[in-house]
Amino acid sequence: MSQMHYTNFMSPLGPLLLAANDRGLCFLSFGTSKRAVSPQADWTEEDAPFAETVRQLKAYFRGDLTEFDLPLALEGTPFQLRVWRGLCGIPFGTTISYGELAHRIGQPRAVRAVGLANGSNPIPIIVPCHRVIGSNGKLTGYGGGLLIKGRLLALESRQICLL
Repeated sequence: MSQMHYTNFMSPLGPLLLAANDRGLCFLSFGTSKRAVSPQADWTEEDAPFAETVRQLKAYFRGDLTEFDLPLALEGTPFQLRVWRGLCGIPFGTTISYGELAHRIGQPRAVRAVGLANGSNPIPIIVPCHRVIGSNGKLTGYGGGLLIKGRLLALESRQICLL
């Protein structure tokens, strides 16, 4: 088992906790979320391992970055990993429905399961679960809250700049 490091980053969306091991980023957690991740007793607080993550997040919030290039250490069921890989295939500035995502991963009847996997994404923003919306075009659940989801989508449609 590898050592987990973490740092806190004050983003334009509020505080974010970043956590990583030697394989890559494991968590990006909204500090204001009901499901916020908290550092465990055996985690080490350290800023240096997150310099590139923070640089890319700042560029994204300025509107200068449309695709993250970071090592990720996603852990989940095989189905969750397929959904999360599918999320990474949604281009910047676009949205799709849960049903479309289910089709894209080859599980067209698993819309609810896709929604659950989407909701358990441990690295939001970077694994862009905010780009999935309801089939009626409305914003639906988001771990950081619908206000943050709306702000991320507005940023990506070039309606706002967050930095």
